[in-house]
Amino acid sequence: MRPGRRRSAAVVTVGKWDTGRVTPEDLAHLRRARDLMDREYAKPLDVPTMARQALMSPSHFSRQFRAAYGETPYTYLMTRRIERAMALLRRGDLSVTDVCMEVGCTSLGSFSARFTEVVGETPSAYRARCHDETAVVPACVAKAWTRPSRIKEAQASGPA
Repeated sequence: MRPGRRRSAAVVTVGKWDTGRVTPEDLAHLRRARDLMDREYAKPLDVPTMARQALMSPSHFSRQFRAAYGETPYTYLMTRRIERAMALLRRGDLSVTDVCMEVGCTSLGSFSARFTEVVGETPSAYRARCHDETAVVPACVAKAWTRPSRIKEAQASGPA
């Protein structure tokens, strides 16, 4: 960095708490961890593993990740797993149990509860439903259209 130049940082406020500054360098490190979650979602990943990828301590990583992306690392990882599970269930050739294990979840009950919370229906009901409307849509558009997001849901429901 040149002398006399200030490093820009985004100040993110969640509720009444100032969660700190996320510098461009931190964002680059956080993207490495997010890419790891996107790529290795089916493997057992914990916060210390993701924090090592981001070159941060686990607690600092969790705070910075939430400040940058609006959700915790675990929530982001589970959303990616649910997103992949939705794609596998739309295919219809795997059972719900097989899909659960395929996306890296070890408990069918926890997977079903989280799927229902995020998607709004059980995995079995989602699998049984007709998905022909997404068959004619380009894959990139269908992915964005069907992507589950807790952030969108929170914004849609408004302040409590």
